[in-house]
Amino acid sequence: MINKDECALNSNPCVHKKSCKNAPGEGLKCSCPKGHEGDGLRNGQGCRPKRDKNTGNLILIIGLSLSLSLLAVVVGCLNIYPQFRERKLMKIRENYFKKNGGMLLQRQIDLVNGSTERATIFTAEELKKATDNYDDDRIIGKGGHGTVYKGILSNGSVVAIKKAMVCNQTEIGQFINEVVVLSQINHRNVVKLLGCCLETEFPLLVYEFITNGTLCEHLHFEGEACGDKHKLSWTTRLRIAAETAESLAYLHSSVSTPITHRDVKTANILLDDNLTAKVSDFGASKLVPLDQTQLTTLVQGTMGYLDPEYFQTSQLTEKSDVYSFGVVLAELLTSKKALSFFRPQSHRNLSMYFVSAMNEGRLDQILDKEIVSDASVEYVIEVANLAKRCLRLHGEERPSMKEVAMELEGIRIIEKHSLGGAKDVASQEETESFLKPRSHFSIDHGDGTSSSTISRFYDLHNQILEPLEDGR
Repeated sequence: MINKDECALNSNPCVHKKSCKNAPGEGLKCSCPKGHEGDGLRNGQGCRPKRDKNTGNLILIIGLSLSLSLLAVVVGCLNIYPQFRERKLMKIRENYFKKNGGMLLQRQIDLVNGSTERATIFTAEELKKATDNYDDDRIIGKGGHGTVYKGILSNGSVVAIKKAMVCNQTEIGQFINEVVVLSQINHRNVVKLLGCCLETEFPLLVYEFITNGTLCEHLHFEGEACGDKHKLSWTTRLRIAAETAESLAYLHSSVSTPITHRDVKTANILLDDNLTAKVSDFGASKLVPLDQTQLTTLVQGTMGYLDPEYFQTSQLTEKSDVYSFGVVLAELLTSKKALSFFRPQSHRNLSMYFVSAMNEGRLDQILDKEIVSDASVEYVIEVANLAKRCLRLHGEERPSMKEVAMELEGIRIIEKHSLGGAKDVASQEETESFLKPRSHFSIDHGDGTSSSTISRFYDLHNQILEPLEDGR
């Protein structure tokens, strides 16, 4: 038994010494303070706070409440965020629309409201859906003026959607004016501009979709459209040249505000399923005020096709397009690229190589013999001579696109008749109309001399008309 005075000794085993008690017959007992439980022994359970059931429940309730509140906040944010994001996107689109001249375009469209041809303003969402969110698989072309996607509108129409690289705010007014003018052009050999979208950082232009690739791809067997490796025939090439010339002449002189394309090349001449030419890509084009014949601009274009006079002076005229078209004619005649570093240095630039060959009497060495073999030599020479005149260094010495178009169409008609084409009164009148004004047309030998071809044309004229008269 423990002595009754042992609780006062240093050996007191209780956690709280004052709680030590000597119970007669029971020995030493330790107790815990109020609100605690345990045996009170240092070497035993000791004393610990009692668990309050009410407090535990309160903690549980508070925890559940906080969890539910947090869940409600999260759910609310998930519901509100899409609306907030949509409002933010709408605000961004509105800002882009204003920055890209949307209000000006709307006013311009209203001014031509009576016109049957007018630009459509597409929404960003429409074109995003049309291109599967601008999927890389929809890319059909890339160039210095943007990326082109194939798109399918909600009505099923297939279009070409171009992300235009227009960011200079000082040119927005001119850009909008060009959109309005180009949307009103309705020419069978010009790719139709259907409208645009101004709700994105860079404007999106929507064109009709042309199915059969570019003239460049067909000439040099590039792209999917040219997998059959069949060369374009001479007749087809001559027709494509005439169609392209006619469309450029139309842009230069037949629209309300003359347009200089500024990037004429085979890659910008599209072909449809019937191999009909369609001039495209007006990203570098300029509207020329009626009271001006030239504009001073930052030089743009494609090396190999670029007018050297324009390159040196920055003075843009319609004759710059004429030079570039001359390169296209040389490309059609030779099937050679306008610029190639795989050729010897003196032959790299096709225009210089072509003119040099003509001046030295070596034209036959650079012509695509496989193509011209089924053509009359005289017609090939006429086209080659025309190409050379287009490639003259001084713009004022080049023919206009209208003259070029007339001569090409005249050559086509005469060749068609000489090959036994349709012999009727309409064909006779058509032939005569092209023969009469051709007194200016002559062979350029490159040495300053020339010989008139009018007599040869009238010889052909008589050969064509005699059978017609005999048949009357």
